[in-house]
This record gives sequence, C-alpha cells and structure tokens, in this order.
Amino acid sequence: MKEKLYLITDRKLFNGRCQMYLALETALEAGVKLIQLREKDLSIRELLDTAVWMRELTKEYGARLMINDRVDVALSVDADGVHLGQTSMPAYAVRKITGGKLLIGVSTHSADEAIKAENDGADFITLGPIYKTPSKHGHGNPIGIRIIRKAKSHVSIPVFAIGGIKPDKAKKVREAGADGVAVISAILEAGDVKQSTEEFSRLLK
Repeated sequence: MKEKLYLITDRKLFNGRCQMYLALETALEAGVKLIQLREKDLSIRELLDTAVWMRELTKEYGARLMINDRVDVALSVDADGVHLGQTSMPAYAVRKITGGKLLIGVSTHSADEAIKAENDGADFITLGPIYKTPSKHGHGNPIGIRIIRKAKSHVSIPVFAIGGIKPDKAKKVREAGADGVAVISAILEAGDVKQSTEEFSRLLK
C-alpha cells in the first residue's frame, strides 16, 4: 500500500453531516487517499446513505474508501475495502464471500493479534492504541511504541499505528517501524484541517 495516512470518521465531532462532509473534503483536497467510514451506532439505512455520499466524495478525489465491519454495505456502494474488528467475520471468510474484491484491514491490539490477522489474510492492520485516546478507551491502556517494532518483526503486511497520534508523534511511530498512521481527531478536530493533513503527509514521507 502506498497510503501512509488513514483517516477514520467520527460524526460526533461535528454539528451535523454537512460539517463532516466539508472536513472530509478539505482533508481529501489536502492529500488524504484512504478513509474509513466508522459510525458503529448508525442504523443500516443511515450507514448506507452515508456510505453512498462518501463513495462519491472519495471517488472525486481518487481516494480509497473502507467501510467499518459491514461487508454488505461495502459491496453495495462499491467501496474499496472493509475494516474488521477482533469480533468481526475473519478476513479469510470475507475474502471468500467477496471473491477477493475487497481490500481487508483488521484492528489489532497486540503482536499476537497482528500475527493472527496476517495469517487470516488481512491486507493491512491498525495497531494500538499506541498512546492514550478517547476513541480507543474500550481497548484498555495504551500499548506503547515498542509494540510496533515487535509486531513488525513478525508480520510483512503494512502496519498503521493508531491511538492518540498527533503530528508530533508521527515521526516517532514511523521510526519505530509503522508503515503509516491512522487518525481521527488529530485531523477532524484540528483548528485547520488542511494544515494538519499536510503536516501529517510531510512527516510520513
């Protein structure tokens, strides 16, 4: 994968869908090429509706769209891939039922989970939370930067560090071996979305 910056949505950071749309468009204009639609509490109809306009938006900017967990939604909107959790359908099953059409990402929180994800057929993983962050509160304490080196010594697929990664931490996780970073608030809550996106892109080169 050539992408180094993985942007994940959280509509609760905004006062309505229009604001999120504008923030995502700004990030895309600034160079984001990989976005995950991750809105776990939406109804299936609401999620599908959101996925439709996000597919249109990402296509306009030549970016890839991942759908969190819902293989059916990913296929129905012609998304590029699906991102799976530890309790989701395993990657090998997704690959079988989709005929290999979808790029498959998997969320992992340890080196063992990283190894299993690769063995199951994941194309890439997110690994974290590296630092403390509200979005990963349910996954326990931060696992720290050293886990990146450990995971990278056992897997060959791309590893995106996730969890509390601000621009000042991006260089550190890259030096630890991460292929890229996955972020939510560091871009979507930034005072200047364009500037933050460009800063991440520069630091991840």
